[in-house]
Amino acid sequence: MAEKDIVLKKVRAALEYERRINLHRYPIQMDFHDGILTLTGEVENIAAKRLASALAMGISGVRAVVDRLRVTPAEHMADDAILDAVRNAVLQEPVFAECALHLKSKGRVEVIREPPFQPGGVIEIAVADGAVVLAGRVINLTLKRLAGVLAWWVPGARDVANSLEVIPAEEDNDDEVTDAVRIVFEKDPFLNPDQIHVSTRDHVVTVEGLVRNEAQKQMAENDAWFVFGITDVVNRLEVRR
Repeated sequence: MAEKDIVLKKVRAALEYERRINLHRYPIQMDFHDGILTLTGEVENIAAKRLASALAMGISGVRAVVDRLRVTPAEHMADDAILDAVRNAVLQEPVFAECALHLKSKGRVEVIREPPFQPGGVIEIAVADGAVVLAGRVINLTLKRLAGVLAWWVPGARDVANSLEVIPAEEDNDDEVTDAVRIVFEKDPFLNPDQIHVSTRDHVVTVEGLVRNEAQKQMAENDAWFVFGITDVVNRLEVRR
């Protein structure tokens, strides 16, 4: 059996074994060439997308993964509508008040905001086929992560490529991840952050505590997955009405 067939067989077996990835309902197309595995298709949720890439990277012979997976959107929206929604979310978030904001559409860049003083970074937003691209720079990892979550929260977003650069460079760690997830929970109007405990070990986030229904339990898990740099989420939340 050729190396390509062996690798693809191992990747498919790993994805089928993971209960959070439903290959039967959401098939994933795979291609392997020169150590690079390309994943294409539509998956059920953000967890399936993140786990598929992570599991594929763990297969012997895979040097890199090109993730072209898209998440099934909660609502179908045109690219222009998604772009407007992400723009509004960034404009309304106070922590980005000192960031310049640019929109890129049809090859043109529109300046939405330039701070009156020295800008604390610049965020450029573009959308193509439901996928949001964030480019530019911010002053810390928390802002990078929050910008990505705001984009994911737009109902029509099918993917978010967070290419924001952090200047000055900042070393990532578990405490930073935990703080970012807590901030996201505080900003989610559908959750009570006082009832949820967050911890992180080796970029695996564990959420524990109480929520009122299964929908909130899933929301909290999705919020954690939306945070840039997460490798897995352990959901130990209990539903108590």
